Amino acid sequence: MSVQILGDQATEERGENARMSAFVGAIAVGDLVKSTLGPKGMDKLLQSSSDPNKSLVTNDGATILKSIPFDNPAAKVLVNLSKVQDDEVGDGTTSVTVLAAELLREAEKLIEKRLHPQIIIEGYRQARNVAVDALTKSAVDNGAFHESFRQDLLNIARTTLSSKILSQDKEQFATMAVDAILRLNGKTNLNHIQIIKQAGGKLSDSYLDEGFILDKKFGISQPKEIGPCKILIANTSMDTDKVKIFGAKFKVDSTSKLADLEKAEKVKMKEKVEKIKKFGANCFINRQLIYDYPEQLFTDAHINTIEHADFDGVERLALVTGGDVVSTFDQPENVKLGECEQIKEIIIGEDSFLKFSGCKAGEACTVVLRGATEQVLDEAERSLHDALSVLSQTTKETKTTLGGGCAEMVMSKAVDQAAANVDGKQSLAIEAFARALRQLPTILADNAGFDSSELVSKLRSAIYNGMTTSGLDLNNGTVADMRELGIVESYKLKRAVVSSAAEAAELLLRVDNILRAKPRTADRNH
Repeated sequence: MSVQILGDQATEERGENARMSAFVGAIAVGDLVKSTLGPKGMDKLLQSSSDPNKSLVTNDGATILKSIPFDNPAAKVLVNLSKVQDDEVGDGTTSVTVLAAELLREAEKLIEKRLHPQIIIEGYRQARNVAVDALTKSAVDNGAFHESFRQDLLNIARTTLSSKILSQDKEQFATMAVDAILRLNGKTNLNHIQIIKQAGGKLSDSYLDEGFILDKKFGISQPKEIGPCKILIANTSMDTDKVKIFGAKFKVDSTSKLADLEKAEKVKMKEKVEKIKKFGANCFINRQLIYDYPEQLFTDAHINTIEHADFDGVERLALVTGGDVVSTFDQPENVKLGECEQIKEIIIGEDSFLKFSGCKAGEACTVVLRGATEQVLDEAERSLHDALSVLSQTTKETKTTLGGGCAEMVMSKAVDQAAANVDGKQSLAIEAFARALRQLPTILADNAGFDSSELVSKLRSAIYNGMTTSGLDLNNGTVADMRELGIVESYKLKRAVVSSAAEAAELLLRVDNILRAKPRTADRNH
């Protein structure tokens, strides 16, 4: 008879059951996203159960996993894994989830053969080090050569985009992404790159515009174009006809008294505008509304105004034009004004926007995305963001490796050789790691509808026979030279995939007990 020591709302899964629960959860998540992997991967349509009008079509592993609530603790670990990959590198979110799931699938088989989890962990750890070493040895660094590095970046962008919605126009978008990133001169702050989505037209109508585009208009009867510009960026209230004390009431004897009150407010406003004029700016951008009266005063003083620039817009403008965001106007000499050569109204699609060109931070640029529907635009933005993130990371860590399953197979070969030199049971775990790595090219081939076992065997023999740049050409279903085809991936991305997946698998292998309990509530004090 077992003694019940846990409270009535707590349950426990032990040993085998706990491990099964962890494996099943993780493998299910891997299976869920693995069909999106690679250039022939499919997309998922996610529909919100609470809001039937909200739906999302995506190919991005992190987005899919982020949007689905999981109950299984292991599934949550993989969701976090893909999120970290997304934050760190920006792409490879599906790969890292699938690899972790495959490592656990292999581990499950080993545990059935009565191998202790700690032995598997030890083996996986050795295998991971060997794999990362092999990856580093096979990586190529063109960082010093400007032309070939740009080529590498273009190839990385094409490879990243080929599995996304932008694959039809990947040449155009790859060039756009690389141009945008090279403008940053090695910075990884993507805030300099503004993405504007404008429905209508088709994806290939998208373009990259140097300068910064803001989704606003100038005030009434102000010139549509000014330059050179001194910009004062502010976050202050410019509304006259409100008394600013909440719940304040006025009792007046006659309407003329009310007029006096209004006049007093107007005088106050005028003083504020006079203060602002002292800054010598010819463009005043405010985070809040600007009412008619102060707008009129600004127009008379030949200062263009932009009201209600959303907070993102204000922050970015300050960054891009090199100005400060101001909320008090007493010391003009301490405030840096933003500068740019020209601000003019332009029209994209049906709407008018303001374009700031010749900004002080010359890195700034704006990508204007066009597309048929909101969903297409959102997915295009996610895809482009992936490409931009990977490229910006690559400008820091300039090494590159080959895609198309080539890097995985090179690592798998090294790990296999290491297994042959290890005696004891760990060698089984090291072999299992190599098998899990080979799953990635297998899934790529499966998703493209080819005979994966035949293709992967061919790839394996090619790489084992010293043709170390071979990979899968998934358009023709053959083994080809990846360097010639330009299927290049970022070394940092691949390294992060292998290291993170191995760590996540190790974390879940250590579990031998799952306790579920409701958190304590106030009435459970006995």
